[in-house]
Amino acid sequence: MGSVFSSRKMSKEELDKALAKVKQIVASNPVVVFSKSYCGYCKRVKQLLIQLGARYKVIELDEERDGDDMQAALAEWTGQMTVPNVFIGGKHIGGCDAVIEKYQAGQLVSLLSEAGAIENNTAQRDV
Repeated sequence: MGSVFSSRKMSKEELDKALAKVKQIVASNPVVVFSKSYCGYCKRVKQLLIQLGARYKVIELDEERDGDDMQAALAEWTGQMTVPNVFIGGKHIGGCDAVIEKYQAGQLVSLLSEAGAIENNTAQRDV
């Protein structure tokens, strides 16, 4: 499969290795934001998580040696080719719009709380 993120073609083994890596990162953290350091949408999601007091892991794909491979693996896994690519409690949430929609609908804080990313008293205060 060729990656839309670089001119280099990925082998199935490379894709499988990158997919295993991103799945391990997601499984090991309550909240993961696959991001690019210069992306305004990524910054917006990270600022919201900070505002809510959430603990989260950021993977800046543009700063990772295998960032293109990880982004291709994420696209294969989730169908989403863009960043931010957000996971909460091991579940794919989506990008900036999806996270903001969940926040505005009053669902984001409970998802973060259930995942153990924020304390219950913080969640109640921010609702």
